[in-house]
Amino acid sequence: MTRIYFVRHAQPNFHHHDDLTRELSAKGIADRSLVTNFLQSRQIDIVLSSPYRRAVETVSDFAEKHKLKIVPIEDFRERRVGNDWIPNFNAFCQRQWNDFSYKLTGGESLREVQDRNINALSAVLQQYRGQEYRDWQSRNRDEHNHPVL
Repeated sequence: MTRIYFVRHAQPNFHHHDDLTRELSAKGIADRSLVTNFLQSRQIDIVLSSPYRRAVETVSDFAEKHKLKIVPIEDFRERRVGNDWIPNFNAFCQRQWNDFSYKLTGGESLREVQDRNINALSAVLQQYRGQEYRDWQSRNRDEHNHPVL
């Protein structure tokens, strides 16, 4: 059976306004250990991530400790909110949740994001469909039963 764990990125540096390269804050970096601890006892064979730096940084501690490559999936990225920085992001979010088709110029609606994410997830499930996870069982594993590549 395929299991997928969705992880929300840790706290980003809100002073850095470029979505793609926005790194984690000091708190976000410290909180990565919460993700690592949660995933520690689970059998994880692959780490997929949004290409955004904050998402990759959130799972990098876990991936490094288990010698897993992080595979970026472009369509797992967050929604594009628009062309400009939004000072009242909470009000913008509330409006989008109230109207799934609402978007700013250059941005995406929540409906568009939902469709994009579902399509990306379907593609991932198709790509790994039929994979013999039993083969992972017979390969080299560490003391936590995680693959050693």
